[in-house]
Amino acid sequence: MSTTHPGAGADLASRILPADLGSNPDSRLAARIAACRDQGRPALVGYLPAGFPTVEESVEAAVALGRNGADVIEIGIPYSDPVMDGPVIQHATTTALANGFRVADVFRVVRAVAERTDAVPVVMTYWNPVLQMGVDTFAERLAEAGGAGIITPDLIPDEAAEWFAASQTHGLDRIFLAAPSSSRERLDLVAKASSGFVYAVSVMGVTGARDAVSDVAEQLVADTRAAGAQHVCVGLGVSRRAHVEEIGAYADGVIVGTALVKALADGGPEAVGALTRELAGLA
Repeated sequence: MSTTHPGAGADLASRILPADLGSNPDSRLAARIAACRDQGRPALVGYLPAGFPTVEESVEAAVALGRNGADVIEIGIPYSDPVMDGPVIQHATTTALANGFRVADVFRVVRAVAERTDAVPVVMTYWNPVLQMGVDTFAERLAEAGGAGIITPDLIPDEAAEWFAASQTHGLDRIFLAAPSSSRERLDLVAKASSGFVYAVSVMGVTGARDAVSDVAEQLVADTRAAGAQHVCVGLGVSRRAHVEEIGAYADGVIVGTALVKALADGGPEAVGALTRELAGLA
């Protein structure tokens, strides 16, 4: 693994990123998003936590997502201190932990998505559970289960040297976050560090369904693309088909989380499938 470039005069990305860090030429995420664009639509990215309300039900809910129009499925790892999550997802992850969820269970869900649907599965997780298992071990097990990458909401590229190495070893995508508060230099770093897509957080604050999509999202997508990102997907606040259509006019993918978790809580995997079809414009 190469060390970062020295030199106080170098830009942030050159100072932080390994010299040999490149895009993932075999990225299933990038290929799926590009295929959706060729069809004239954004990729539909759905989030559900593993283990909610039980591991078995979370498996069936994730499969329902993939069989009803989701192109990419984010499988969340429940965490004891979910600082970015709103009340619906916090409740779901707390329930999963109380019902005995273990980090290794996430690979069961990923494998089910990979084997029983044509959606591309990724894991979304705070970084501590990955560290606890061991970064390379986690990456190896994720790749073996059919996962395509990891979304890391609390890991910044500045602290991701071990993840850079593991992602390249195991052919996984690195999905970092860009926010409305990100500077141009920070967006440049995120764009260069990411592969598959960049996760554009369209609002400042915690997750949760909203009536209207943030008006800063379009500018954030444009700025992230200008920084060199190949694909940009927008998340936080999406809950209706109208939001998907609005965001899909300028973003490569639309991420839905809270609304799907609420559907699962209220009506089980069947309700997840019904909402997914509606969001995908198939209902």
